[in-house]
Amino acid sequence: MRTAYTSDQIRAAEAALMATLPEGTLMERAATGLAVACARMLGGVYGSRVVLLVGGGDNGGDALYAGARLAARGVRVDALLAGTRVHAAGLEALRRAGGRVTDLRPDHGPAGDPAPASPAPGTSGDPAPGSPARKTSEDPAPGSPAPGISEDPAGARAPRGGSGPTPGKRAEDPAGARVRDLLDAADLIVDGMLGIGGTGALREPYATLARLANDAPGEVVAVDVPSGVDASSGRVEGPAVRADATVTFGAWKNGLLVDPGSGHAGRTELVDIGLGPHLPDPDTAVLTDPDVAALLPRPGASSDKYRRGVVGIAAGGERYTGAAVLAVGGALRAGVGMVRYAGVAEPVAQVRARWPEAVITTLAPGEGVGEVGRVQAWVLGPGLGTGDEARAIARSVLSSEVPVLVDADALTLVAQDRSLLRRGAPVLVTPHAGELSRLIGVPRERIEARRLENVRRAAAELGVTVLLKGSTTLVAEDGRPVRINPTGSPWLATGGTGDVLAGLAGALLAAGLSGYDAASCAAYLHGIAGRRGPLTAWDVAEALPEAARSLVNGTGHGGSPAKLGG
Repeated sequence: MRTAYTSDQIRAAEAALMATLPEGTLMERAATGLAVACARMLGGVYGSRVVLLVGGGDNGGDALYAGARLAARGVRVDALLAGTRVHAAGLEALRRAGGRVTDLRPDHGPAGDPAPASPAPGTSGDPAPGSPARKTSEDPAPGSPAPGISEDPAGARAPRGGSGPTPGKRAEDPAGARVRDLLDAADLIVDGMLGIGGTGALREPYATLARLANDAPGEVVAVDVPSGVDASSGRVEGPAVRADATVTFGAWKNGLLVDPGSGHAGRTELVDIGLGPHLPDPDTAVLTDPDVAALLPRPGASSDKYRRGVVGIAAGGERYTGAAVLAVGGALRAGVGMVRYAGVAEPVAQVRARWPEAVITTLAPGEGVGEVGRVQAWVLGPGLGTGDEARAIARSVLSSEVPVLVDADALTLVAQDRSLLRRGAPVLVTPHAGELSRLIGVPRERIEARRLENVRRAAAELGVTVLLKGSTTLVAEDGRPVRINPTGSPWLATGGTGDVLAGLAGALLAAGLSGYDAASCAAYLHGIAGRRGPLTAWDVAEALPEAARSLVNGTGHGGSPAKLGG
């Protein structure tokens, strides 16, 4: 299992570790790991060109020290100093190794002049080498112009991944031309502007440098987290560096794993600097193939269909008959012992034609599920509708004493009457951002921008387990680390895949997994099954058995962290 942490948790762990080590040891470890990763990305080191984007905090120091190591191996290293301060010892190390400096700070002379260092370590205003704090106060005021540089004009080449140039006037001064020329000629750009303490939108000159780095043809590696990404939450509130790779230190940060931040991180590599013994309980967690394989239920010698789990599915209506077919298919392909399907006449005919294995009950208008038979869990909602007949079915299912998964139309029904969720048995809800918006009264845009915050809020406020679907699927239960699913695929953004996921998760609930584990394993398997596109929801259901077999047999290809250069 991969665990991740907030900025505050990392800073506290760094402080505890630093108290046991000589000054500067942590920065030495971080810079060494960063330099090794950069050398790997460059391939042939000698004669390569590297540009450092240097902020005023420890991230800037990490970048400067790593640059010094690369310069000593024959790399041409240019540092662009962008913070109001600079890490003095790191700057001196770079210069001794032959690195070059362009100073973009106000009142520090024209570009290319030697950069005055901040006060010596230990004096007022200078970050001590190896200090765990990731400074943000060194930035110029928001909206102030970037000294000596301006953004690319209209018609400039398209940026990597879309944080593009703003139409404007090309800089005519020598400093602006030098910055752009350096970035355009670089084989590798090292983003050391802001670290784990950075919050909110980037200030200048960082915002402009981020855009220029995104536009440059060389690769970009971020130091710890990409500048402009909130390390604790993954929020991005304006221009941000879109890295090809991120080298992070000590432990994973939430923002590297949750969109939109994870979309800016590229490949990720963790450098061990010794934080492990000082880390608290994690804020978030990511399951891997072995974790999921260990949780998946497997039949034993004495198993029968009842011991393997019986799931009830109340889904489908006159309008959305296919939802019932897909939900039943997801459950059966997950290996459940039995599916009991309950619905009105039209979806019953469709389910019976496609899935003869299902035990089917036809419901009369307004009838509940009392005569369906014994089940260990229910799936409620895909294609059910939101009228009076659907409401009667929902009330009947939610009055049962077994776990219930609430999806799709049933989420609309419980949003209208949240008292339906107050029950003795567990509830797992599986909304997308729009459905969660209706459940907790938060605008969809805010949910998508602050996924971690809002999935936690929903779990605590509603008293349920929440699987929030989306570009990063999250599973939250009050008092436990939020689980981040690593196997999602854009190919799953097609109609009906959520119905398959509901059936899959319901099957795992019926087999005895908790809502937290059932949701986590279902999202993981669903993601693996959806990786080979283009595909339909039916294809996803068909791929579930092989996805499960690959994990159980140890041949899976799920949630191992992406490695630099791999």
